[in-house]
Amino acid sequence: MPLISTSTQRTYRYVRLGIIGAVLALAVAVGQVIATRGPLQSISASFYTPARGVFVGALFAVSLALVALSGHSVERALLDLAALFAPVIAIVPTPVVTGDAPGVVVRCATPCVPAGELPGVANGMLALMAVGAAGVITALVLGIRQGTLTRAATTVLVLAAVVVAAFSIWSLVAPAALARYGHLIATIGFFAAIAFSSVAAAFAATGRWRVVYGVLAAALVLDLVWLAVQRAVFAGETIAIALFAVFWIAQTVQKWNEVDPGIRADVPR
Repeated sequence: MPLISTSTQRTYRYVRLGIIGAVLALAVAVGQVIATRGPLQSISASFYTPARGVFVGALFAVSLALVALSGHSVERALLDLAALFAPVIAIVPTPVVTGDAPGVVVRCATPCVPAGELPGVANGMLALMAVGAAGVITALVLGIRQGTLTRAATTVLVLAAVVVAAFSIWSLVAPAALARYGHLIATIGFFAAIAFSSVAAAFAATGRWRVVYGVLAAALVLDLVWLAVQRAVFAGETIAIALFAVFWIAQTVQKWNEVDPGIRADVPR
């Protein structure tokens, strides 16, 4: 007997599956580089390898999918914020030193972004600033016209505007500092948003789903702390991405049969 589903439901299902596919593509691309060229200091260092296209493409795909799944709940609001950080991770490469990425020539005493990559960072951040600003304005106009601009939605828009403005000012006023620390800040912001989204999902869920999301949130927080303290970048990133994948698979399974995911909150404005 064929399954009956709405167009909206199918779209949400495909977008959710697309995120899983993006993570899988990244895992395969990075795995191939490690198998043929040796270990990397971090997954982010794959930017400087043949896996660069997949690395950048996967992050943009994840960002677009998270925005497409936008909604009124706290959980989805946090995913919106994660979507803002993902393109920055792709555009601003991680600083490296000799040996971090096979074939990369680095001429600096401390970890840095190679000079040849800086024009691309400037170009990418300019494009991202324009899209980010346009996105915030568009979301505001649509929220007002559609009557979906709730208190929670307004808070998300304000936070999104702050993030966009902060990175925009940073890239214009201190591009060297952005190149040095932008990737790290964006990575922390992305995974922190995912961790807090897991916490929100745990509070909203019942039964086994509450346990699943609670464990994932705790594991993500512990992994981020461990990564910061021990500087075990490759292991820390790998665990964080794996936990993100598990979180998203759990989300996909839990929400698979949602008939018509809505964006209008059931609370007064």
